[in-house]
Amino acid sequence: MAIIQKVRGFEPKIGEGCFLAENAVVVGDVTMGNDCSIWFGAVLRGDVNTITIGNRVNIQDNAVIHTLYEKSVSIIGNDVSIGHNVVVHGAKIGDMALIGMGSIILDHAEIGEGAIIAAGSVVLSGTKVGPHELWAGSPAKFKKMVDPSQASEINVKIAKNYLMYSTWYPPQE
Repeated sequence: MAIIQKVRGFEPKIGEGCFLAENAVVVGDVTMGNDCSIWFGAVLRGDVNTITIGNRVNIQDNAVIHTLYEKSVSIIGNDVSIGHNVVVHGAKIGDMALIGMGSIILDHAEIGEGAIIAAGSVVLSGTKVGPHELWAGSPAKFKKMVDPSQASEINVKIAKNYLMYSTWYPPQE
């Protein structure tokens, strides 16, 4: 069963229809919307500040969401996919964004609606990624604009697929 732990008086709030893998960890000041999936080894550590997650968000295997004590919060919009081994540290991620595997998003970075961060990218602190932009590299740099229909079709489809995958696992008690 997933580890859901109260810390400093903050207890995670988990929406309806969410899937938390057996070894997922959700700690402290975390608010999660409906129909989210938190996969194997993922950690949402709201011990030092707030983490807010929208609806239909998937946080894939071994991803870590954290913040900076009293200085940053992590906010993730609706229909967002956070890839395997991603670190989001005190950043804001807009609706329908796709954060590629192994990426690192640092404090006070903002990822716009429908944006794509390529696998393995490092988005430096304070970076502003606009809506429907593709960024890649270390440090990440703008590469090109993404067709807005991709966000509403492909990025949302990925989020919906993860919701479907979560139904393959038995309900937890």
